[in-house]
Amino acid sequence: MKRITAVVLLISAASPLCSGEVPPDIADMKVQDLRAEGDEKKRYFVIHKPTPPPTQGWRTLFVLPGGSGDAQFQPFVTRIAKNALPDGYLVVQLVAPVWTTQQAKDIVWPNDRSDVPEMKFSTTDFFLAVRAEVEKAHKLDSRHSFTLTWSSSGMSGYTLSLLPKAGVTGTFVAMSVFHPGALPPLAAAKGHPYFLYHSPQDFIPIAQSEAARDMLQKAGATVELQTYEGGHGWRGNVFGDIRQGIEWLERQLNPF
Repeated sequence: MKRITAVVLLISAASPLCSGEVPPDIADMKVQDLRAEGDEKKRYFVIHKPTPPPTQGWRTLFVLPGGSGDAQFQPFVTRIAKNALPDGYLVVQLVAPVWTTQQAKDIVWPNDRSDVPEMKFSTTDFFLAVRAEVEKAHKLDSRHSFTLTWSSSGMSGYTLSLLPKAGVTGTFVAMSVFHPGALPPLAAAKGHPYFLYHSPQDFIPIAQSEAARDMLQKAGATVELQTYEGGHGWRGNVFGDIRQGIEWLERQLNPF
């Protein structure tokens, strides 16, 4: 297990989206605000650097933000696309739908096993609908299809990794709980790479990520657990750490 020392700096997701202003540092990025299947509840962003499509197809990073999972994370996710990824990546950010006020507080990203009677579709259904539309609009490199989730979305990251129909080839989960009883069978993790990121000072015990590492490895997955100092949140060299995780996932798929 690797440990890095981080400056205690929490990256805020606050943005001027509501005013329509674009922060100057990301004004050059390409951002589309879309709705899968024309459904207002299936909102997502497609984000990338202003570069031509790669010949072999775009690599994709699907982001399900933690916290409230809402559209206010778009500037932060756009900065991930600009500062943490090489050219040739599409970043696809899903926006968590709100079914009830209580659900939005307790289960930001509900799935099939979640007790949310009001939901019209699960997070998995949402992901599959978005993925299908992105595949229609862009040539994708199916070998590199990663997810980035944290905090409230972490369990959805694990879930998608265990569903072959999702087509996820690498999983980055940060500062999250791990409840295997709420997941599909872990046997599906065999051969899958997971990059886990957690702080020993997090209010979510690091034992959660350690259990994920141990149980996924037992199921045949390849797992790297990296720790950082400072507690819950994106802290320190945020984009450098995300880049490191994505590069690690890429190496597992391209070892030579």
